[in-house]
Amino acid sequence: MTRHPVARSIGTTTLSLALVLAGTGLASAETPTADISPEQMAAMRAAFGLSESGVGDLIAAQEDAAETEAELREDLGDAFGGAVFDIDTLDLTVQVTDSSASDAVRDAGAVPELVDNGEAELADVVEALDAVAGGAPATVHGWYADPVRDAVVIEAAPGHEAEARTLAERAGVEVDTVVEESAGTPRTYADIVGGNPYYFQEGGGWYVCSVGFGVVGGYVTAGHCGAEGSDTWLDVPGTQRIGTVAGSVFPTSDMAWVEVTDSDFVPTAEVNDYEGGTVTVTGSTEAPVGASVCRSGQTTGWHCGVIQAKNQTVRYSGNERVRGLTRTTACAEGGDSGGSWLAGTEAQGVTSGGSGNCTFGGTTYFQPLNPILERWDLTLLTG
Repeated sequence: MTRHPVARSIGTTTLSLALVLAGTGLASAETPTADISPEQMAAMRAAFGLSESGVGDLIAAQEDAAETEAELREDLGDAFGGAVFDIDTLDLTVQVTDSSASDAVRDAGAVPELVDNGEAELADVVEALDAVAGGAPATVHGWYADPVRDAVVIEAAPGHEAEARTLAERAGVEVDTVVEESAGTPRTYADIVGGNPYYFQEGGGWYVCSVGFGVVGGYVTAGHCGAEGSDTWLDVPGTQRIGTVAGSVFPTSDMAWVEVTDSDFVPTAEVNDYEGGTVTVTGSTEAPVGASVCRSGQTTGWHCGVIQAKNQTVRYSGNERVRGLTRTTACAEGGDSGGSWLAGTEAQGVTSGGSGNCTFGGTTYFQPLNPILERWDLTLLTG
């Protein structure tokens, strides 16, 4: 986790995303794109080569897919093996570990696929790798369950694939694993930025992160953006306090929430689009693997990508190991930590870290939102 003093913030390449602490707008449900800002619409059209109506079809289809996945997950029980949404065909493939469950999948309007492992078995493999992660070399950058391939992928620095295979052997992994080169060493996005951040102190220095989503009484953000009990501030050197970090978990997870203590700051359901407008959050239904997802940041604006996998374990450059992250193709840059992720207007999570940048692309991970809400019994603000 690379951090720099505020005094060195000028000239650094950074990215920040902040929640607008102002009035709430009214959401419209007339069309699937009624709640999408022009900036988010433009970003989705650019990222996926779609018309405006095509973006609407995509959002509507993946909202339906999310509901279908949730229903089949409950109905199929142990036979449910995972789900993958196809952004091109708008089809939802639901994997089953028992062929007798295929008819129920078809009846729900999804495409059945019989798999050998399924998400439960793949999750066991990820857990086995987590158990031996303490002895893994820094050249092994992380691992995740890939539902498309029905396999576990271990990422390693170029030329160090052997270390990844050795880790799999130590974990006693029997399920097929795929070793791939990592695009770069993941790091948390906690670089020093200006603009619309919130500030906090650590070890005598000032640091900055971004607000994620408003909740009753405060906001959620990334866990590496301040220890529990620390204060958050509007400015440096701290003349106006926003609130106090009421809960923080990092590493293992990357989640935190800040209780607002200054009545001048009012949490809302709005996310800043950095183009003079806001996006109103309407809920937190989790989008399936393969769905589109967008994030916004002060430096690079709106950027969109695809959810590649969930429940990834990432080993950041400081050897901090974080579990349960969602892997995406959307780019991000330093200073984005804690910022918001949206699928349409559904809140998905807060930025944790990644590799690459928005010039040549990269991989970015976010901490899913619902586990944050559940851990501290928080209520997401929606409009």
